[in-house]
Parts: sequence; structure tokens; C-alpha cells
Amino acid sequence: MNDTQVIDLFSPDYAQARRKFMQAAQARGLSVDSHMLPLPGAQGEVLATDVVLDGPADASRMLIVISGVHGVEGFCGSAIQTGMLRMGGAVLPSDTSVLYVHAVNPYGFSHLRRATQENIDLNRNFVDFTKPLPINSGYGEIHDSLLPTQWPPLPDNEARIAEYRERHGVRGLQRAISLGQHSHADGLHYGGLEPAWSNKTFRSILRRYATQVRQLASIDIHTGLGPYGVGERIFASMDEDPAVLASGRRWWGELTSVTTGTSTSIPLTGPIQCALTDECPQARHVGICLEYGTYPMERVSAAMRAEHWLHRHGSGDTAQATGIQQEMKDAFYPDEPDWKHTVWQQGSQVCLQALRGLQEDAALPSLAT
Repeated sequence: MNDTQVIDLFSPDYAQARRKFMQAAQARGLSVDSHMLPLPGAQGEVLATDVVLDGPADASRMLIVISGVHGVEGFCGSAIQTGMLRMGGAVLPSDTSVLYVHAVNPYGFSHLRRATQENIDLNRNFVDFTKPLPINSGYGEIHDSLLPTQWPPLPDNEARIAEYRERHGVRGLQRAISLGQHSHADGLHYGGLEPAWSNKTFRSILRRYATQVRQLASIDIHTGLGPYGVGERIFASMDEDPAVLASGRRWWGELTSVTTGTSTSIPLTGPIQCALTDECPQARHVGICLEYGTYPMERVSAAMRAEHWLHRHGSGDTAQATGIQQEMKDAFYPDEPDWKHTVWQQGSQVCLQALRGLQEDAALPSLAT
């Protein structure tokens, strides 16, 4: 793709992103399976998780490309999905399909939130709700300091967070904030008390399209952590078989891990990859989260706190509310040509590597289906 074509993959809002994705599918003669969310978008537009299957429905090998788990992060993933569709089906190996799941959290994508309409962080919602829910006592200690009644926060409020960091370290503070919590429904990274609409919808999509798959690859696209424009490849398979990790490294090269502490992320309660394990037990799953850095963590964290503060308390100051929403978008979607080009270059590369990897592993005697 030339420079103009790459920039055109990206959109300024959810409505345009959805339209480009659907047009790319339709230009290829591919049908779009739309799961409608019965709520209006920020501009009154229809909200939906849209699914496109590229390749044979009975393929034994499948790559799933996921965007918008954290709504506002969907600008990036949507562009990669649209670009892959525009590239055409010639890249597909035999007996292989690609399943594009566009805007898993359409409400957050449209309304510039990471959370869903239920204020749920989806990557903390894929837990077994029949069992006792995970406990994150650290979050309870700092909830009111993270989202105080007044914004910007007062110095003594920030001092309480700094004191927690002094006692538990930078990683300890990150864990308390980001691990996931089920105790404060109006808080950050809330995991919910039941499966969210997006959780149930994603599981139904897997049951419809992926029950016959024997070899499964997944790429879950996110933004907000790490150096500007760098797509960190975080190993994201629940299978602890060393051979699965070996396949991931063979396909994609160096991978980081939340369990060993080599990733900018930390272990999460209930990530979306749990659904792949639950709904596709017949498949060998090799997956990554592709996490693109945007701006320094201080800026990203402040934007996320401010947006959650606005959701929790509201603001009578229209200019303040608009500014908070714009900063939230900017923090997770840098509207800059250099960032967009590197996003596409790495994203398309990772997708093509996964397709080659599925084909190569199929030729290994120990993995042949």
C-alpha cells in the first residue's frame, strides 16, 4: 500500500471505521454478520460487533483478528482489519480462514471509553462467574484517590497514591490499579458480576464460526502501553504447553510474557483469551496481544483516570468534559501519520506471519490434523 492508502485505513470515529470495514468486506464479496447492540452511538449511529469470515467455513486452521476489546483502542485494530481485507484473499493458504471480529466493545469505541456500557473492562470479565470472584484488595485502598470528587485532583489526593507506590513499588501500584476488580462498579477496570453483552456476543461468534477448527491463531489488538508506535507482541495463550509458546516464537519472533514480568502489561483477571479456550477446546491455540505504545504512561494513565472521573461524577463544565474526552481519544489513538504507518506495517506483518505459521505447523508430523 502507498502512503495515502495506509492513512485511509484509519478513521476519525467509530461510524466511519465501521463503514470502511464493511465496505472492504463487501468489495471482496464477503458477507458481514452484524450483532447489534440496542443502544445509540455517540452520533446516534447503529452500534454493532461486526464479523467477517474470509476463507472456507469448514477450514481446519483459522486466524482470528480482534479489535475494540477496549473500545477507544479500536481505531488501531479496525484499521489493520480493514487493510487486511483490502489486501485480498490471495494471501490465504489452503484450508485456512481468517475471522475478523470488529469492535467487540462498540459502545466504548463510539463513546471514546475503554469500558463497555456496563462500565466493564472486558479483559477482566471473562471469568467463571459460578466460582468466587477474584479479589483485588489493593484497588479498594486507592479507589477514591484515583477518582476523587474534584478534578483535577488535589495535591493531597495524589500524595495518597504516591504513598501507596512507595509501599508497594511501581509494579505494585500498577497491579492494584490494573489487575481487575469486582468490588467497585463505578471504578477503573471493573470486571462485573456477570458476563457483559460483549462477552456473550463474542462467545456466540466463536460457537458459530470456530467449533471445527483444529489449529487456531489469534491477534488481539490494543493500544496505550509501551514506546510510541512499537507493537509489543505479548504471548496470550492460556495453554501452558511449552510447545505452544515455541510455535508463537517461531511465528512471530520475540514474545513478552505477563507471567514472567517481561511485558509492559501485568497478568489480568479474565482476559478475552479465556473465551477462546472455553469455546474452542478442540483447537490448539497460539495467540498474542499486539499492544501498541502511544504516549508516556503518565499521560495515558491521567487520561484514563479523568475519563473515568467524568463517568463517575459528571461535569457541569462542557469545555472540561469535551477536553477530557478528546484527551482520552488522543492518548489511545495518536492521529499522526508516522504512528499510523508503523501500526499498519507491524499489524499486517503479524497477521501474515500467523498465516504462514499455521501452514508451517500443519506440516509438522506432531501437529498434523
